[in-house]
Amino acid sequence: MGKKKIKIIIADDHPIFRSGLKKIIETDNEIEILGDADNGETALNKILELNPEIAILDIDMPKMTGMQILKEINKRKFIVKVIFLTVYSDESIFDEAMNLGILGYVLKDSAITDIIDCIKCVAQEKYYITPSLSDFLLNRKAKLKRMEENKPSLRLLTKTEMKVLTLLSEGKTSRQIGEEMFISPKTVDNHKSNIGEKLELHGIHSLIKFAIENKAILQ
Repeated sequence: MGKKKIKIIIADDHPIFRSGLKKIIETDNEIEILGDADNGETALNKILELNPEIAILDIDMPKMTGMQILKEINKRKFIVKVIFLTVYSDESIFDEAMNLGILGYVLKDSAITDIIDCIKCVAQEKYYITPSLSDFLLNRKAKLKRMEENKPSLRLLTKTEMKVLTLLSEGKTSRQIGEEMFISPKTVDNHKSNIGEKLELHGIHSLIKFAIENKAILQ
């Protein structure tokens, strides 16, 4: 019996780039392309329908961006490993993608040479970042270390409290956080109060300021 193939879906709205990527991937007999899409909405539907192990998504697509697809997948608790393709060597976009749980982050100008290595790494639950962006990963680790040193009490927060803090960093109100987490605004306010107490941040403005300042690395 042969080795089980890595089943993937590719979504990119540039047909020539998508076609080139497919041709490169098809040269490797350990990988099987289940389908492809030219917009985010089709990509999401194919992911849910075909259940690939890995989804390779362009960050910037019509109808739904790669980020929006990943947020929707996370909301549905659907399991798929995600690789982002992007033209942006932008650290804030990289941090946001990492916070959403991607395993691969590949710049388009190096995708042809990087993509097969990336797919095989991600299939093993390992991170693969385009080598030219390795500084972003080091910066992220350094920022996380600094935040933990400044606020060691972050470790005291529950998973729910961390989620509230992350949503606060995105500028969301108690009502919006409540809708996203399926809890009442009053419960959100209680969580905010508990977070503030644990982090010794007095007053809602101090808490929001802390959340926004650390948005890039809050998980």
